[in-house]
Amino acid sequence: MITGIAWSEGIWGEPDSLHLPLSDRGLQLGDGLFETVLIRDGCPQLLNEHLARWCISAGQLGMRNPPAQSQLEALIAEAVERANLNQGDGALRLNWSRGSSQTRGLDAPTEIKPRFWFTLLPWTPTFMPIDVIISRHERRNADSLLSQCKHFGYAQAIQARSEARVANADDALLLNTKGDLCCGTAANLLVHRQGAWLTPPLNSGCLPGIMRGKALKLGKSAEHWLGNALQFGDQALLINSLGCRPIQRCDGLSLVPCSEAETLWHSLL
Repeated sequence: MITGIAWSEGIWGEPDSLHLPLSDRGLQLGDGLFETVLIRDGCPQLLNEHLARWCISAGQLGMRNPPAQSQLEALIAEAVERANLNQGDGALRLNWSRGSSQTRGLDAPTEIKPRFWFTLLPWTPTFMPIDVIISRHERRNADSLLSQCKHFGYAQAIQARSEARVANADDALLLNTKGDLCCGTAANLLVHRQGAWLTPPLNSGCLPGIMRGKALKLGKSAEHWLGNALQFGDQALLINSLGCRPIQRCDGLSLVPCSEAETLWHSLL
């Protein structure tokens, strides 16, 4: 598989060959939700957890329920076959837009048909150490319902990542609107401090990440406020469904090297 594969409204094709109507609210307004699922040796990992979060988020935002798991499993299996990923790894992105509207404006029409599409691209989970900064310009809104959902609007994360690149770093950590460490641009934050792995609580504004949730459920991590900066003696990781990257430096502060990132990540699948 070179360019990946996509499906939209019953049509298969390459991601660049399929199109959305210009009236789609996901395209116009970022009005939609998505899930990114790891495919390993042809099998979607933690699919139940991803789809549960998807449905919860749709309910929170007043959207209709996404497609049923039985429908998705058949489509995913066919996508894996078409992409020849039975023995490989990939990143599956499931997209759920509120749909097309024939009128402009923010208000969603009461009669509107939501739209579903997905892409499957080759992906190798990554565990390489990174340097980060704490963004000076972007903050997660601890009180916003959107912070609890994996929605289409990633402009803030893009800006924070760009800020990190200008500072010769790989990624950025985000404080929340109350000034506490919250998360990375596209991953949850785990910090090993005082003998335990800790992660900010959900009311910090961090996304309820799937791997974060598994670490809590299995007792490998606990919720705890982390303050406004990483500390000397900390180990730190940015973790999501597609990898787990140790933080080696934050704003120039060298952290304790972490050699268990890959082992921890695999233990959560």
